Amino acid sequence: MADYHFDVDIQQKLHHGEVVCGDVFYTRRIKEEGRVILVLSDGIGHGVKANVLATLTASMALNYASLHTQPDVAANVFMRALPRSSDGKESYATFTIIEIEVGGMVRIVNYDNPPTLIFRNGELFAPREIEVNIRGAENVGKILRIREFKPVKGDRILFMTDGVVQSGLGGKRYPMGWGLEQVKLFAQGQIARETEISATRLARKILNQAAMNDAFEMKDDTSCGVVHFRQPREFMLITGPPFYKIKDTDFVKRVTEFPGKKIICGGTTAEIIARELDLEVNIQHRFGYAEAAIPPAADMQGFEMVTEGVLTMGKVEEILETYTGETRLGSSPPEEVVKLLLDHDIIHIIVGTRINWAHQDPDQPMELEIRKFVVKRIVRLLEERFLKNVTVELV
Repeated sequence: MADYHFDVDIQQKLHHGEVVCGDVFYTRRIKEEGRVILVLSDGIGHGVKANVLATLTASMALNYASLHTQPDVAANVFMRALPRSSDGKESYATFTIIEIEVGGMVRIVNYDNPPTLIFRNGELFAPREIEVNIRGAENVGKILRIREFKPVKGDRILFMTDGVVQSGLGGKRYPMGWGLEQVKLFAQGQIARETEISATRLARKILNQAAMNDAFEMKDDTSCGVVHFRQPREFMLITGPPFYKIKDTDFVKRVTEFPGKKIICGGTTAEIIARELDLEVNIQHRFGYAEAAIPPAADMQGFEMVTEGVLTMGKVEEILETYTGETRLGSSPPEEVVKLLLDHDIIHIIVGTRINWAHQDPDQPMELEIRKFVVKRIVRLLEERFLKNVTVELV
């Protein structure tokens, strides 16, 4: 089993004046095989047309990579499937595919995107690269560049579209564009300054610098993604009391023995744990958030926070569903829960199955009556969209 977790994030900015991004990023976790696939595609041009080309390419790349199709075979299919422009000229999209085997190899397949930058111990790491011609007579001269390596804890992979390296093009400072070498030096500087810099923070810093190079009016759709292999952080979320009251003591023992950070979502659950451990639950009377429908959080020794149960969990699911790289989280209880979930890698959720009769109100939506359904949706989002390792235990 690998002694690392990989943290993935991508930041994007649109071509100035556009409302749709011509760069598309997809992820897929294949749990049974212990594989994660990342695809970044850049459609030619910008706006809706570019988005369509990139979406087609990224979705096909994801599906073919999932089926272990040889990259040169799959790329031939992409090229033939993409629509041609009305003047008969070729329409195409570039792409970068990163396949990560948990505890195994990383494979990077790149077609016409800027080369990926791999950092190890703060220095550029350059595994052997092979070039493969894309199959098909119509693809003469089109080359895939493929790298494979076994990652170690601390490695970072930086992948991007042309908008990053070409930022500043035509300006006084970078008349030929920012360039890959400058991007490398900038990233190295950030890593040296903050050795534990997160994937999100590093990607955001690089993208912000690219935006500055373009005087904050992007001349192209611009995407920068980072994969960071690091020490995993574990977290526990407890929601709902155990089905059998006789199990309360065992339940509390299980929770208190967990070494990482933990929170409680549910007043009854908090009362049981407080009673068993002889602790006090202190309500936080904060007025800094607008969600009046969500009860305030509370403090309890040994826990990051205590919140109300199903209403809070329902709001957590809603935030995760709409979360993007531009989302800025506030200080309401659900937003604080989301921050903790996104800041950790291995998430243990304990779901108590005792019915809380306070929520058996026919006017309440069904998803708030049955906490298991809400948890199921949260788990799906955490695994599929945020690539977290999640375990669920029903008690």
